[in-house]
Amino acid sequence: MVDLGNINLNRLTTFVAVVEAGSLTAAADRLGLAKSMVSKHMQLLEQEIGVGLLQRSTRKLNLTEAGREFYEACRQLLQSAEQAIEQARTGRHSPRGTLRVASPIDYGVIVVAPLLSVLRARYPALKVDLVCADHRIDLIAEGIDVAVRLGKLGDSGHVATRVGKLVRWLVASPDFIARHGMPAAPQDLPTLPLVSLSVLPQPNVFTLENAAGEVHEVRMLNTVFTTNTAYACHAAALAGDGMMRATTFSVQPDVAAGRLVRLLPDWSLPESDIHAIYPATSHLPQKVRVFIDALKVAAG
Repeated sequence: MVDLGNINLNRLTTFVAVVEAGSLTAAADRLGLAKSMVSKHMQLLEQEIGVGLLQRSTRKLNLTEAGREFYEACRQLLQSAEQAIEQARTGRHSPRGTLRVASPIDYGVIVVAPLLSVLRARYPALKVDLVCADHRIDLIAEGIDVAVRLGKLGDSGHVATRVGKLVRWLVASPDFIARHGMPAAPQDLPTLPLVSLSVLPQPNVFTLENAAGEVHEVRMLNTVFTTNTAYACHAAALAGDGMMRATTFSVQPDVAAGRLVRLLPDWSLPESDIHAIYPATSHLPQKVRVFIDALKVAAG
């Protein structure tokens, strides 16, 4: 077993800074040290562990194979130390620092952004960076603390926590219903004009089930408006272009106000889950924990 007493662990921070900054000079600027001091730290670190970590040339600095592996281990070690210190300092109810959250656009705007503002008011030391996008974001590459995912999860290797249920309704505007009539059964749907979200696996096919357990597959035959964003679908449905499948969080206010009407309320679309996912870690940061707890309340 390695005797850590013979190794200056402060040099690990310098090594990680050198790798991430890309040069001794840039690392020195980041750390507020002289370049000669950073170079000395690297030489001593290599002597202490008995392995070459850096390949130096006049033009650039490269990692050895051992250096690449050592960097990943050091980065994780320093991250764990930082999280442990944060937990010790702040306690469960005092998150601080910047919380980076990723979310689908519509859910991010309608649910996550207001929720984060409430958390900011509750925890003044907390800062927020919200990234809204409908494509899958690489949490590690983009430095995301926690992401909200709607529907089926892919195999990402991250930790997933279910925070709520994703429910969808069939809706249309009152003007649309006045022109096309109110459908009375699933069989009345296929020929109606449809506003379609193209990013769904089957934009024009869905299944309905009633309380008696009857299941009906609907294949829509008259798509009049196709788009890749839920917001554009919403706008087209409000304008009366067609009926659409919509998440309840996005259309409940419109249904309550009469701007949209729920179609076939006795029939339900399949439900799915809302998850918060985050990189596996032995110490979940308090800022992530309080966000997930609050999201469970908002999504539940």
